[in-house]
Amino acid sequence: MNTPMSPTTGTRRSGSQAAFNTFKTFTLLAGLGGFFVLIGTLLGGTTGLVIGLLFGLGLVGMSYWNSDKLAVRAARAREVAPGELDWLRADLAVIAQRADMAVPPRLFISPDMQPNAFATGRNEANSVVCVTQGLLQILDRDEVRGVVAHEVGHITNRDILIGSIAAAVATGISAIANMAMFAGLFGGSDDDGPNPATVLLLALVAPVAASVMQMALSRSREYEADRVGAELLGDPRPLANALAKLDTTSKRVPMDVDPAHATAYIVNPLTGKKREFANLFQTHPPIDDRIARLLGTRVPAQGA
Repeated sequence: MNTPMSPTTGTRRSGSQAAFNTFKTFTLLAGLGGFFVLIGTLLGGTTGLVIGLLFGLGLVGMSYWNSDKLAVRAARAREVAPGELDWLRADLAVIAQRADMAVPPRLFISPDMQPNAFATGRNEANSVVCVTQGLLQILDRDEVRGVVAHEVGHITNRDILIGSIAAAVATGISAIANMAMFAGLFGGSDDDGPNPATVLLLALVAPVAASVMQMALSRSREYEADRVGAELLGDPRPLANALAKLDTTSKRVPMDVDPAHATAYIVNPLTGKKREFANLFQTHPPIDDRIARLLGTRVPAQGA
């Protein structure tokens, strides 16, 4: 049943969670800077060190300033026009007000038929919530609110910057690994160059390290965004019901998305693709566990 939302009741988000995520961001930046320096050193000594440092700083900077544009472009999404989906824009505004956001996120829609959603943007003022066409077709209004509240939870917890940097760096690491593999196989035997065995080992280990990094960042963020989303609505059931539907349908409907960006979505968009080792590194917690946590959580009433 679709129920109206009142814009008059607000909820104060947890400052400690946002502060902790800020700390994790700076820790991540420091670790990634060191990782690129290590790669550069292994591949090219002092010159490689400098190149690795500059490459890492450039990649992180680009991901920070352009995270919203990159994610929206990757999803082939467009901004919802005035007069279109007014009910969803209104619900998003109410939820953002409850989360104490000064302005609501911009609303985008992707043509993908897999039901899914993500949030992006380097801060609240530049935030975006994007839903897919498939999501609007299978969820009722209350369930869509649950998904939107979850995404607003990511924004207010400052999860977006962490995820965007991780996705950009994972892409960069994979590119470096591919180049290293090529250099190791066909680069010749220059005594001044890097050891071919070291290069090949780095090419194999680096993508795994990037995946592990994303796994460590993603799972706890999803649980916390679920909790915040339930609090913003005053009822965990809409989000729990939405997650159950999204999990079932996403397995039947594939989505063409870069694995590095899969962590941004509310459910893993790769579950519908029959790709080898697709489930080796799961970046999302099990849906059953998320639903159980939601329904076992007592949340304060928000009013009619």
